Amino acid sequence: MSAFLSGVFLLQLLRIAVPYVLAALGGTFSERGGVINIALEGMLLAGAFGYVLAAHASGSAWVGLLGGVLGGEVVAIGLAAAVVRLRADAIVVGVGLNLLALAVTRFLLKLVWDSSSNSDRVPAFDADNSAVGLVALVTNPVFLLTVTLLALSPVLLNRTRFGLRLRACGEHPEAATSVGISVTTYRTAGVLLSGMFAGLGGVWLAASQHQFTDGMSAGRGYIALAAMITGRWSPLGAAAACLLFATAEAVQMTLQGQGTGIPTQFLQMLPHVVTLVTLVGFIGRSRAPRALGKAR
Repeated sequence: MSAFLSGVFLLQLLRIAVPYVLAALGGTFSERGGVINIALEGMLLAGAFGYVLAAHASGSAWVGLLGGVLGGEVVAIGLAAAVVRLRADAIVVGVGLNLLALAVTRFLLKLVWDSSSNSDRVPAFDADNSAVGLVALVTNPVFLLTVTLLALSPVLLNRTRFGLRLRACGEHPEAATSVGISVTTYRTAGVLLSGMFAGLGGVWLAASQHQFTDGMSAGRGYIALAAMITGRWSPLGAAAACLLFATAEAVQMTLQGQGTGIPTQFLQMLPHVVTLVTLVGFIGRSRAPRALGKAR
């Protein structure tokens, strides 16, 4: 029990939560505008690969960060073009983009590094930092960006003209159009914001390992989507749900490290089981934006 009350466990939990929180925030902006975003998984993966590719080419973690955001945005642009502009089915497009991101990153991994599993090691933000533990975490630029974006997201969504218009497009696009709001523009902006947020989540994944590994998003985008629904499409609610799911993953990793005798396969199921149980318990009580998934 003491292992679950230690500072090490708390640090592990916070590190695990970062990509979940970023992806869930991105999904919130997309879906509050009315666009279902199944493609968070692909955005995370593209962001991670974009970071490693840019950092490898430039030798700079900051350039890598820009590359990661761009990677997430590439997937977001595909989603916006297909769903918002061409009015394709968002779920089909999202799943297709996830599969495409997995295939393309695997192909480029082989092309650039002649490996089917992982890239070479690249610079990260902690490379020249002697700080450890909590100090290293709170001085990490991506962690600081995550905290800042989490604090600003409710303000942007609920207290600004942009947020009001974005939510109007997700609740009643016909009414929004009648007062001169371009539903296409605001929904596209919401999807592009989701690409930026999820791309940063991919940056965290790749930078924490100093490399890209095949399929390293490992379902985090889907868990982030569940967290967003559990949090009732609210930035702070989604973040709270992400902490719950991150806790389940941290518990799983701690139990594996302690050698409890429980089969590894069962321990690896724990975060996903917690996600499903929580989602089933909350989904009937959550009210999605009225026009979510509906063409304008």
